[in-house]
Amino acid sequence: MNSYNIEIECCNSIEKAEITIAKGALNIKYGPNGLGKSTIARAIVAAVANDGGLDNLKPFKYRAFPGQHDPVVRGVENIGSVLVFDDSYVSQFAFQRDEVLKNSFDIFIKTETFNVAMQEIESLLAGIKSTFDGNDALSSAISDLKELRDAFGVTKAGALSKSSKGYKAFGSGNKIENIPVQLKPFEAFIKSEQPASWIAWQTKGNAFLDLSDNCPYCASDLREPEKKDTAKQVAKEYDSKAIEHLNTLQAVINRLGKYFENDCRENLEKITKSKIELSPEETNFLSALRGDVETLLAKLEGLRSISFFALRDVEKIEDEIAKLKIDLSLLEKLNSTDTKSVVDPINEKLEELVGRVGELKGKINQHKRQIERSIVENQKSINGFLNSAGYKYSVVIKPESDSYKMKLVHNDYDEHIESASQHLSYGERNAFALVLFMHQVLSEKPGLAVLDDPVSSFDKTKKFAILNELFRGKASLRDTTVLMLTHDIEPAIDVIRSVKRLFQHPKPTAYFLSSKNGTVTETEIKEADIQTFAQICAENVRSLSDEVIQCIYLRRHFEILNDLGEEYNYLANLLHARPNPIRKTASGDVSMTTEEVSRAVVGVKAFIPNFDYSAILSVINDKSEMKRRFQNAGVGYDKLQLFRIYKEVHQPADDGDDILQKFVNESFHIENEYVMQLNPHKFDNVPEYAVQECERVISAP
Repeated sequence: MNSYNIEIECCNSIEKAEITIAKGALNIKYGPNGLGKSTIARAIVAAVANDGGLDNLKPFKYRAFPGQHDPVVRGVENIGSVLVFDDSYVSQFAFQRDEVLKNSFDIFIKTETFNVAMQEIESLLAGIKSTFDGNDALSSAISDLKELRDAFGVTKAGALSKSSKGYKAFGSGNKIENIPVQLKPFEAFIKSEQPASWIAWQTKGNAFLDLSDNCPYCASDLREPEKKDTAKQVAKEYDSKAIEHLNTLQAVINRLGKYFENDCRENLEKITKSKIELSPEETNFLSALRGDVETLLAKLEGLRSISFFALRDVEKIEDEIAKLKIDLSLLEKLNSTDTKSVVDPINEKLEELVGRVGELKGKINQHKRQIERSIVENQKSINGFLNSAGYKYSVVIKPESDSYKMKLVHNDYDEHIESASQHLSYGERNAFALVLFMHQVLSEKPGLAVLDDPVSSFDKTKKFAILNELFRGKASLRDTTVLMLTHDIEPAIDVIRSVKRLFQHPKPTAYFLSSKNGTVTETEIKEADIQTFAQICAENVRSLSDEVIQCIYLRRHFEILNDLGEEYNYLANLLHARPNPIRKTASGDVSMTTEEVSRAVVGVKAFIPNFDYSAILSVINDKSEMKRRFQNAGVGYDKLQLFRIYKEVHQPADDGDDILQKFVNESFHIENEYVMQLNPHKFDNVPEYAVQECERVISAP
């Protein structure tokens, strides 16, 4: 199958819709606002995701009937995945604080080529990493060593910090091992598994000792002063936080014991069980031990995290790898048999890597060059668009610790912009985000990319420039299945009329969407359907039989051609129901002369041979006849123009319909100014709700 034939039922305002999406091509679906284009997009996305989101689209009128009229989407089973560009994409994914597009590394750098190169480099480093993989004992030891290192903080001068957890725990002696005589009755509590919790609880209770002679804990008699003093002595001797640190560190030291050299282990045990304050020699010993631990940890962490990113910016990779070798003879406090049993296998794997360092260097340098090419290509592509669009911004892809991120910079400012959405205009954000979206689609290769009204906010030049950027050239969406939903006719016109210039392969399609009573259908827009409005007006004057509607189109024909002479003026008088035609001048209204009227009649009859001013005026002045002609008109555009005339002639007073009148006048009269358009008799782009509102007003008694 070369296309997806999609059926949608019972989704928001859509009772039924059928659309076709050609695979590997741009599919433009053009239709008026309010038709349900965004619902089509949401329905497809929800059906493909199959995550229950389709239920949220059930029309409100059916929500009181569970199990009936549930949303249904058919024909999307083989799409696979969908990416959508809409307002939420701009707000959720584009212009993040630390990168211009969320997951920019995955989108711009992490290509198949990148992944293959990373696998080749990782295979060379696999030997070292294998010594860590699944080694729970080593992982636990590293975790304990980190806790020990962090507990014994040092000052800038390298001395043991008195504010560190370790010093607070052992600095004044080990008071768990050395309980004061008067507190011996509490020994079971002080030496429990969680002495800090008990001490905190006991200390809080002291606040109630003076309320009574009874113990606040057990209500026994405490009239003897020494009993209360003993209870208060716990808080004086013990700080719950210091005891908590002591208890935790003692457990860590016990677990790490086998990794300490014998003399070190003995000295550490003496220090941690000492009764008195740490001596200078003991603090020096702890500082030196911390230094050895810090060095060993740095080596182990460097080996465990060795990767392309760790070696990416290293000038001499062979020297960096050689520095990772662990020499236990220089870490005498950790030079134990157990430490050696851990370190030796790692050093052996490191030696194997040193033997292949030339191959590793080659792979890393080759990978770096490939990444640099990707960076240059992506920056060039996006910055070329930004420059051609006149935006004073550019993007740069910068290395991070373990990735790359695309940043936004202003041409007058070197630092990247964190709050890009605050500096870019609405149009700039949308245009820029569209280009970023294109790159995300190229990276993720979804089965379908949906553009929900992407370019309607841009002027004509930028619309074409963006379409050109999105769908022309190698790095574009030209071979991607794209569904563009829009209420703007210009993209369809540009694409269909400029297909040979804008698209090389494959040929895009454009369809007009219309809705009647909730049923959405589509009609293909072909190149022959795109005409100037003057052509459309002339064609409809020739083909239609209703003389009022003929005059409406003929007047627009002269207006579009800027031929505002006697014919145009004569028809304008008729459609304003003036029995005596006038000319508007700077000094006021002046009646048209007999000669002017005669010339105007000749000009009009060249298009409408049976033209009769008086007969058509009678029709316009006949309220019921105008109602009948409005009801008989089969095209929304004709209905709106007849409604304008009817309102002016038969309901001129303000009756609360000024908003509708403004919509009719501006949207389908004054602003109907595109050079190229579709004939409304084949492509009725007037929203159904607007026609229904006109019918309500004109049918009022």
